[in-house]
Amino acid sequence: MAPAPFFDDIAYGPLGGAANWLTTADGLRIRVAHWTGSNIKGTVLIFPGRTEYVEKYGDTAGALKERGYASIAIDWRGQGLADRMMKERRIGHVKKFSDYQHDVAVTVGHAEALGLPRPYYLLAHSMGGCIGLRALHNGLDVQAAAFSAPMWGLAMATWLKPFAWGLPAVARQLGRDEMLAPGQTLETYVLREDFELNTLTRDREMWTRLQEQAKAQPVLSLGGPSLGWLYEASREMQTLSEMPSPAYPCLTFLGTAEKIVDPGRIEERMAQWPGGHLEMLQGGEHEVMVEIPETRAHVFDMIAAHFDAHP
Repeated sequence: MAPAPFFDDIAYGPLGGAANWLTTADGLRIRVAHWTGSNIKGTVLIFPGRTEYVEKYGDTAGALKERGYASIAIDWRGQGLADRMMKERRIGHVKKFSDYQHDVAVTVGHAEALGLPRPYYLLAHSMGGCIGLRALHNGLDVQAAAFSAPMWGLAMATWLKPFAWGLPAVARQLGRDEMLAPGQTLETYVLREDFELNTLTRDREMWTRLQEQAKAQPVLSLGGPSLGWLYEASREMQTLSEMPSPAYPCLTFLGTAEKIVDPGRIEERMAQWPGGHLEMLQGGEHEVMVEIPETRAHVFDMIAAHFDAHP
């Protein structure tokens, strides 16, 4: 365990946040940040989405701390300050989607080494929701789980779905799976999109904060995914869709204006998750934890109540 850079000035999190370098079982270096305090009831494992970094979850860590929970967040391999997978570091790539489970394992071990208070809970957003669902199937040591717009399927027109499978598969056979996926760019989304057209949040202040983070520390930013990432993600989502829901209490949030992940996949799974609850957020976009203040407050109050109910 070695100290890692942590940009506290742009994290907007509680005092005392710190980051460390960790080495995974397959030899990659990832970065993990944690926040704790006094009178803590447990620790939340935060699994971010694609393109994200630990500083983005400073505000989330603050909301959780106010409700009595410590937290620990991951820079997944290939993003944030973790080892990037390609020479062109702005392309999001992973060799195998199962490799993310190495990042999960070393992070849980790090939480234990730090002595972060038990019990542990899972809070997973978007791509982190796909990784988190697999981790639950693998027996992740948490008492309960909460998901924000989990990536259990990608939103796309029906006619495009065969291409989402076929093109990445052909690219892999031709050894071209490190190419940027069609329609994607190397520039990070928050710097190339206008607030009025964005699909992440209705809150202008939070949108501006995301832009400020990207401008202050460009090293954290990530552009579009590779064809290889798309192939691996599509395979993992399909495999998970054919598996039953794991036996954990589960709360999932989904905005009615969701445009990035597939709402149908989420609704279908949550309808069949024993002890699960799907909370629909009227008008909510993809990033429910950086939404307008009333939505954020509602989300974090429900998360805390959910975790409180499973001590």
